[in-house]
Amino acid sequence: MEKRILGRTGLEVSVLAMGGLFVSRVGGRGREEACQAVRRALELGVNYLDTAPSYADSEEVLGIALEGVPQPYYISTKLGGRPQPFNPKDKDALRRSVEESLRLLKRDHIDILMIHEPDRPGQYDWWTDYDNFYGPVCELLDELKAEKIIRFTGLGGTTAYQLPHIMATGNYDVVLTAFNYSLLWREATIAILPEAKRQSMGIVIGSPLQQGALARRYPEVETGARWLSPPRQKQFKRLYAFLDEIQLSLPEVALRMVLSNPDVSTILMGARSVQEVEQNVRSIEAGPLPPDILSGLQEIADMVPFRPFEEPFGLPFGRPYKGPGHAR
Repeated sequence: MEKRILGRTGLEVSVLAMGGLFVSRVGGRGREEACQAVRRALELGVNYLDTAPSYADSEEVLGIALEGVPQPYYISTKLGGRPQPFNPKDKDALRRSVEESLRLLKRDHIDILMIHEPDRPGQYDWWTDYDNFYGPVCELLDELKAEKIIRFTGLGGTTAYQLPHIMATGNYDVVLTAFNYSLLWREATIAILPEAKRQSMGIVIGSPLQQGALARRYPEVETGARWLSPPRQKQFKRLYAFLDEIQLSLPEVALRMVLSNPDVSTILMGARSVQEVEQNVRSIEAGPLPPDILSGLQEIADMVPFRPFEEPFGLPFGRPYKGPGHAR
């Protein structure tokens, strides 16, 4: 599998990486199947895995799955959400969270430790100084680096315009941006990706399939749903028609579009099974998309260049929806 340099870390990472959320109990496939998926990913050349304390039992599953594997790998996890009740300004509690990550992952160090949702104070209020984005977590990261418990630091966020201000401090090695760089959602290109290049940060793309919205075709695109705005509905219909023209599947095109950007270091897949891992690897191995297809996809993306105000982060295809604020 192709490898790229993860920014100023210098780490050589596989272009396809394993996202840890759906190998947790959230994925619903069972622990043994999740472990098989992780091991198969490594057999096929994946060498980067991402997890977090807030991803249910993901760290524990990865610790089991990775024990004794012969392939080398890098792992990133995060600070945020543990221990409960969570206080993002309690440095001692944050250190205990890192110690718990090490225990669950069965490791003596973490390659990349990210601050989770640093750009959403309504979720985690990390900073005592919001002008300079400074708080106790910054002191802890410096200490952990000095103690060689972590190698590099990162930010894992979901906003398109708040996150770049934190990146601009120059204090972090890697950025993980989720929900903002995929076939129909490209707001990361406005500020996140340019700032990452200025700071020589590694770029990790999360949710390339928009947590399932781009994993397959959905009947709601034709029948409508109150959470699907008219412009977005029209855009989805045009995308489906374009896929018929080029005779490629939706998930393959979604992954290969992201792969086509040489500035992207690695792409997180949310695979839950060996079958899904193998499917994603086949898509990636087909390589970047041709320029004419990329141009056509850009025209479709430009139909809705900004996320509509009431649009949920996770489009609830096939799931109940109670209104704005209930589905992310």
